[in-house]
Amino acid sequence: MSTPMRRTNPNQFIEVRAERLEGAPVGERRRWSDEFKHRAIAAALEPGTNISALARSLNITPSQLFAWRRTAVLRMERIERQTPAETRAAKTHRVEIETGGALVRVSADISEADLCRLLRAVREA
Repeated sequence: MSTPMRRTNPNQFIEVRAERLEGAPVGERRRWSDEFKHRAIAAALEPGTNISALARSLNITPSQLFAWRRTAVLRMERIERQTPAETRAAKTHRVEIETGGALVRVSADISEADLCRLLRAVREA
């Protein structure tokens, strides 16, 4: 049986040293390739995507994927602000139709029914 320590001070100090856990990776942080980041961001930007579930499926933390996505969105917004208006219009896939002396600009994804109603209204005006 051990002999109890004589305590002269009511505070007891314990020295603790943290050691590397067995099996923990040694070396630098993990580095993700740009291609991996681009694919992950593209998947995260898809409508209806659950970012946390996507991150878990990619073996990364959700906060990491949220940060990558936020950085990409901010970068795209910055580029949008610096791009001239004509180039922006070209990127949004607009269609120009000249009819009856009027120029009609519409988005390329307009439905056929809406386009017919619009052109009919322009011709009648």
